[in-house]
Amino acid sequence: MKQKIVSFVGLLTIIIAIWYLAALIMNGNQLIHNLERKNQDWTYSQIISQAYEVKRPMLPAPHQVAAELSKSIFERSITSKRSLIYHAQITLNSTLLGFIFGAMLGILIAIGIVHNKTLESSFMPWVIASQTIPILAIAPMIVVVLGAVNITGLIPKAIISMYLSFFPVTIAMVKGLRSSDRLHEELMHTYSASAKDVFWKLRWYSAQPYLFASLKVAIAAALVGAIVAELPTGAQGGLGARLLSGSYYGQTEQIWSALIVAALLGSILVWLVGLAEKVLLRRRGELTNA
Repeated sequence: MKQKIVSFVGLLTIIIAIWYLAALIMNGNQLIHNLERKNQDWTYSQIISQAYEVKRPMLPAPHQVAAELSKSIFERSITSKRSLIYHAQITLNSTLLGFIFGAMLGILIAIGIVHNKTLESSFMPWVIASQTIPILAIAPMIVVVLGAVNITGLIPKAIISMYLSFFPVTIAMVKGLRSSDRLHEELMHTYSASAKDVFWKLRWYSAQPYLFASLKVAIAAALVGAIVAELPTGAQGGLGARLLSGSYYGQTEQIWSALIVAALLGSILVWLVGLAEKVLLRRRGELTNA
């Protein structure tokens, strides 16, 4: 545990050092360009001292992003539209709903593919081809089509989120449902087990580790889909809307703080899925407290 903490702190220190160096170079060049355009003299010491205090910097320094995070999280009411907690909650709602839809759709498609060879040969290529379409291209189409039938708000964003999250579940569950031991299947048939019993007591049991591995990918993809979905909808809330407004007004600190909150939210969601997986494995006897 101690070694993991030391490794994490060391890696974090390196990242922050590189970040400060990159901010110095990019913001320094920005300052030099502005001063030369005004025919003003400058020195390197002046540039170094001012590079981390630039308003609307090209790359905000870590302490500038930390200040924006502190202001947006701790100094704002969670009901304020300037609070990142408020925006994160809106994105989380779309993410969870899209994740649930995507997981259910992926499982149903996988079950159909495993039990019907015709469906596998006819439908599986379309499942794979669906992921070759850029989500930025299809998201506005979904919003417009659903808006034409008065479906707005959470549902369009959840559907876009579902679009990204169902694929890893489908692929993993097809593999998982076919991973059961052939001898076990033959043994169950020997005891005249029904197709329902074979599915629930053998195939589904064998597929559970594959399912949770895919759910970790799916929930991260669902978060990305929810954020992307907030861009073409013109949403007034959500981390995607926060990113969009920051880009409009050149508020790079706002953009970076929203990105960091999105990364933290994704990490927490993946951790929760991993926690559920550990509980399941412990119940299956595959994971001990040690």
